[in-house]
Amino acid sequence: MSMKPLSFSDVVRIEQLRNIEATQKERLSYDSIKDMPAYPSREFHYVDFVHRLHDRANFLIRENKLQDALQHPHQHFVYAQRVCLFLALLLGGLAASQAVSESSTLNIYWLLAVLLGFNFISLVLWSIGILMKIPGLSSGIVAQLVSWLPFRQHKELTISSLASRAWWERYLTGRIGKWRISALTHKFWLVYLASGLALLILMMLAKQYNFTWGTTLLPDSSLPQITRLLGAPLEAIGLPVPQDEQITVSRIGIKGQDTETRTAWAGFLMGVLLLYGIVPRILVLGLSLLMQHWYQRRFKLDLYLPYYITLRQQLMGSQMETAVIDADPYAKKSHIQQASDVRRPIQKSTLPLNAIALGIELDASVRWPNGISCRTNIIDQNSQDQALLTIRKLKEPLLLGVAAHRLPDRGVQRLIKELVDNAAQKPWLILLKQNASIPIASTRELAWFRLAEACGIPADQVISR
Repeated sequence: MSMKPLSFSDVVRIEQLRNIEATQKERLSYDSIKDMPAYPSREFHYVDFVHRLHDRANFLIRENKLQDALQHPHQHFVYAQRVCLFLALLLGGLAASQAVSESSTLNIYWLLAVLLGFNFISLVLWSIGILMKIPGLSSGIVAQLVSWLPFRQHKELTISSLASRAWWERYLTGRIGKWRISALTHKFWLVYLASGLALLILMMLAKQYNFTWGTTLLPDSSLPQITRLLGAPLEAIGLPVPQDEQITVSRIGIKGQDTETRTAWAGFLMGVLLLYGIVPRILVLGLSLLMQHWYQRRFKLDLYLPYYITLRQQLMGSQMETAVIDADPYAKKSHIQQASDVRRPIQKSTLPLNAIALGIELDASVRWPNGISCRTNIIDQNSQDQALLTIRKLKEPLLLGVAAHRLPDRGVQRLIKELVDNAAQKPWLILLKQNASIPIASTRELAWFRLAEACGIPADQVISR
């Protein structure tokens, strides 16, 4: 039975724990996972591995009482979002009230400029930011500020600050963060417009207004022409819009406005705010939420990180029969027969059975695991050609050994990529040490994992010993 993928929040909890373990491991207790069973399998499955990581994380979180520290960043973001939307509510109402004069007249285009002008500029900048992939424009300054405040960098690394940083990196950065902050930006402007429209409706219900328009620099025919252009879609859907005579008599300085004219202008005002302000914001908000959830469903852990490589070997060791790799072809037949009669137990291992081992520029100080014999050590063009000839004819699994104490350069990467491209199946990569008691430096280990990723070697086929 296939397992259901974890939710994005569950995966982020695993990342938060990884961040904490990276620097605060000595402060954590691991008693609850000492006897955690491992389930060896012949094939690696990402969903299965993530579920086991999730179980391990839950044990450690409960044991070390980390629930509050992991939940704080989400709670802070919710509070910041509420403050942002409350600010939009106040600004929208304030903008509408200031655009309406204390007398009984309402300048229609000044009001539309205040409510729709800044919204239109914001929408244009957001569209440019999305199309040109400019984070500052697509997120919005206010939303970026709100998202930054609860997660500012702490001088002293604590469990809470590490958990917050991991949450911030997953929720508010990258593609997921771009669409999440975009959604917050659209919510801000949607509340701003809705607040302004609601206040206008209340004011027009409680008081009679005459609608006027006027201009100093523009030609006299410009605003009436804009009115007709904006009103055409509204008239098509049955909303009342001012006609030419009503537009003419509404100019500033001309007195006298009947009820029909006021009703037409009120319908035009509300229709324009809805059609050109609120509806576009609802559409782009829906797009942002859709893209945010889509990228969250596609998000996967970076299994090439040493942290996950180590846990993969602990929680999902490959189940196989141990055997001598690249056995001596000149061994006596009696010895071969004797060896074949021995029943070898199934044990947890990460080495493929009957693999052909090749070395990549190894020196004499590097040690292979017991039972593995290196067939060819690639150190020059002749040995490289010989190795490529062997790989093209190879049917058995291929094991590439590299010196873990070295930092891989572009030449080594090109060589391994060529070997991978010529192999019938993805090879295994083993990081060999000079001394078994000395661990591999984390920077060098990570560099080799990144090389494996660049060469197309799966993360579950990278062996660190």
